[in-house]
Parts: sequence; structure tokens; C-alpha cells
Amino acid sequence: MLNHESLVQIDDYVQYIGPGTVERIMKKARPLQDLHVVNVNSTYYGGGVAELLGSMTILMNSIGIKTGWRVIQGSPDFFSITKKMHNALQGGEINLSDRKKQIYEEVVYENAIRTHLEHDVVIIHDPQPLPMIKHYRKRGPWIWRGHVDLSQPNQELWDYLRPFVDRYDAVVFSIPEYTQPVNTPQLFFMPAIDPFSIKNHPLSDDEIEERLAHHHIPTDLPLVVQVSRFDTWKDPQGVVEAFKIARQEVDCTLVLLGNVATDDPEGPQVYESLLESQEERIIILSVQDTALVNALQSRAAVVLQKSLREGFGLTVAEAMWKGTAVIGGNVGGIRYQIEDGINGFLVNNVQEAAARIVQLVKDKDLRQRLGQAARETVQQKFLLSRNLEQYLDLFSSFETNFTLRNWS
Repeated sequence: MLNHESLVQIDDYVQYIGPGTVERIMKKARPLQDLHVVNVNSTYYGGGVAELLGSMTILMNSIGIKTGWRVIQGSPDFFSITKKMHNALQGGEINLSDRKKQIYEEVVYENAIRTHLEHDVVIIHDPQPLPMIKHYRKRGPWIWRGHVDLSQPNQELWDYLRPFVDRYDAVVFSIPEYTQPVNTPQLFFMPAIDPFSIKNHPLSDDEIEERLAHHHIPTDLPLVVQVSRFDTWKDPQGVVEAFKIARQEVDCTLVLLGNVATDDPEGPQVYESLLESQEERIIILSVQDTALVNALQSRAAVVLQKSLREGFGLTVAEAMWKGTAVIGGNVGGIRYQIEDGINGFLVNNVQEAAARIVQLVKDKDLRQRLGQAARETVQQKFLLSRNLEQYLDLFSSFETNFTLRNWS
């Protein structure tokens, strides 16, 4: 029989954040016990948003706040358009035709018809379900949580999306650099990791060896690893180029492990293009194995997240939590996670990434020093308990008795 008591509770965090912080969180939760909260996004699997929601909804329920999760459905055309929107919000180009707008809004409307959101608080994640707010009589506050790097959004697209955003009662972005000219109040919550998940809990040496052997990953040379969705913004090709330069000076093995989010139609093409680079010491894997992610991040000499745009690097925090030395792209939320030379390295190009790979592979003491500082950083700043408390503060900032306020 399943032991349902094994689900993570806020008390489990005492070992990391102390009893005083846990009691403070519970004190903030007590006036909110009758709230019914729902999250809406576009995929149950693949990418950081789904991971965050999987853990956050369980943790929020554990403190007495009924919290659900809905996923919108869409045709390939819809997700092709929303992927183009995702790219354009991060600075790419888009041909924003009337036909694209029509498909986008029609599919969102269809989802609104079949998705009954009669909750006290509604949290909409990212651009895919953004216009849903048009189709409901609000019973409480609606929050838009934007997870992408909005430092340089395509202006035409933002002008189109802004009227939807202005309907919300609050907007949450990851860092202040993503502030946008909207009428809605803006707040900034950096995401966080669940230290108790399969991906993040401690593995024994035997467990690590078993996972790596199962996927035929050699361990005779130091491992250089990047774990992320197969997305051009993650710059996997740049990682391959940096590795090829680095191995002229150091012997090592590169593993690129990724998955394809169900709402990302470009992922399979990026994966296929990378397979051309595969060889004995360059391993490209697309598998759904969170224990393998844990094993790679734990055993790696170096973990990279060489992103060109990054709202926030969950894989950066995951690797840092395991005490591994991390090299991150000097962009977006990664700059809030890595303090260059203190708990990891920030790089601006392929050449800098290659130089840091060589330095870290050669210097075990440096790897250990950076890794120890990295884990301490995550414990202090990037555990899910902190993110939970920020949501409680946000909910409390609205009127306590949600049913008395006219939200229409």
C-alpha cells in the first residue's frame, strides 16, 4: 500500500531553513486556509514551469490552501504560434499576422469554455493561456506569472499582449530587469527548487553509477554536462563548440541531456540537428529519466547552462544544490544565481566557456570551493519554501475576504 504520508510537508524543510522560518510560513498561511487557488499553464511535462507547479501545488496543499493545476490543450498550429511568441518575447522576430492572432485567441477561448475557473485566486503562467482572463467573471484576483526573459521583448508582440496583461490584478516576473510598462502592479519572485524531488535528493555513489551505466555513459574521464530542453536559446551547439575547444587541453566527456516539452514544437528539430555532433566523447541524450539528471549533475566535474536568454535557470540551481561547479551564460536570472568566481562562473561566449571548462577540469580544489559556496547559496535563496512564502504574501496583499470584493 502507498504511504501517502511520504508527500513533502513544510515541516520537512526545517532541516534547511530552521523551525523559525517554517513557523513564520505557517502563521502566514493560517488566515488563508479557506482559499481555493488554481494554476493554468500549457504542459504537464517538460521545462521548468511544469516542474515548479508539480512541487508547489503539493506544498501549498500541505499548508491547508486548496491548490489545483489545469493545462490548456491546443493544436500543433497553436503551439507553433505560441513558441514563436515565446521566442519573440525573448527578443526574436515574429510575423504577427492576423491569422496567427485569430488562431491564438480562438484556441484560448475554446479552453476557457471547457475549463471552469471559479476559484478564489487564478494564476496564469506564461503567454500561452494569457487571454483566458477575457472570458471569465472574476471571483477573486487573477495573477499573470511570466517566466521568460523579458529584458528585450519584441515590441510589436508586447503591444499586442499588453491589453491582456492590463486586465490582471498582479504580474509576477522573475527579476526587476523584466519590468514592463503596464498598468498592473508588478512583483518579482525568482523560481526555486524542490530539494526532496527525485531530481534533487541525495544519491549514493552506487545509485549514481547504476544510472550512468544504464545509459552507457562512460565515467573514465571527467564529465562536462548540460541538462536543458532542446531549445536554441539554451545554446546547446555553443556548448558543443566550447567542449571541442576545451578538449584540446583536457580529456573529458560531454553529455547533453534534454527533453522536449509538449508545448515546444521546435524541440525535436534542435535535437536532430545536435545528433550530427555525436561521437564517442560527445553524447546527446533525449530521455525522460529524472534520476539520470540527478546522477549527471552530482557526478559532473562541470555543469553548464550556456543560455543566450534565460528567465531563470532551474538547472543551474539544481546543479549548485548538488555542490557542483557551474558555468552559466551571463544573462537573465542566471546572473542572480551565480556570483562570478564566488559560487560559479559567468561566461559571455564560446571561448570564455571553453576556458572555464579547462580551468575547472584541471583544478579539483577550485571545483570543490565553488561547489560548496553554490550549495550554500541555494540553501539560503533558492529553495521552494521561499517561493511559497512569497505567494502567501501576495495572496495576503489582496483583501482577506475575497468573496466581499467585486472583482468583475
